[in-house]
Amino acid sequence: MDLGLKDKVAIVTGSGAGIGRMIALILAEEGAHVVINDVVKEAADRVADEVRAKGVKSLACVGNVADQAFANEMVAAAVKEFGRVDILINNAGRGVNWEAGKKPRPFVEQEKDEWNYPIDLCLYGTMNCTRAVLPGMIEQKYGKIVNCISDAGRIGEPFMSGYSAAKGGIVAWQKAIAKEVGRYNININGVSFGATLTERISKSREASRAADPVAFAKREESQLKIYPLRRLAEPEDSARPVVFMASEWARHITGQTLSASGGFSMVS
Repeated sequence: MDLGLKDKVAIVTGSGAGIGRMIALILAEEGAHVVINDVVKEAADRVADEVRAKGVKSLACVGNVADQAFANEMVAAAVKEFGRVDILINNAGRGVNWEAGKKPRPFVEQEKDEWNYPIDLCLYGTMNCTRAVLPGMIEQKYGKIVNCISDAGRIGEPFMSGYSAAKGGIVAWQKAIAKEVGRYNININGVSFGATLTERISKSREASRAADPVAFAKREESQLKIYPLRRLAEPEDSARPVVFMASEWARHITGQTLSASGGFSMVS
């Protein structure tokens, strides 16, 4: 199926691994040129090479989208390299700053920096990048913006209140922006994920399985019961709907959030 993405120029934030990497690779397979963003240079460079191996162009931009100045610089670099930006995938986001030793815990036990982290990265990162691409999209009267959300933002996730707030904020915010920019032939939508077996999640699960196989099996059985499809997503299960939303096949959809979560949340 030709999604009409050949020679489009896309930015995918947080694409050095996981779902973002898979989105970038599928876009490349469809013929799009892809800007790879990550905070880890080695990861960004590696995925940019993978993208180029599919016969399209790529640019690696290293930095944190929570920094508005960086978001502006990344978009400017993309325009300088490719002449324009057609597609923005706001994928960068994490719920907990694991590197700082933080873990999910009740809101009543959290300090302000613990909820600032996901709000700055997920919500403000999305807003920063969108603000940076919109003037060019308005001028060219074309643009596709897809926000990678989470079912935590639709139904709430205990011990991840800041992350839930950030992702829920994106759901409401994109409706407002969709109403503002629709007249310029710009679509803005979200795809909401459930648990996805990214490299990081898979590694954590294997460590848990090795530590206590019986306890792991019980937790897994309990977890899968809340997914009607009785399985967790592979990265491509989450990435494909994002690429669809960035394509001309979704040209009459805007301001919407699609749950691609194996039925974890069934909300209208």
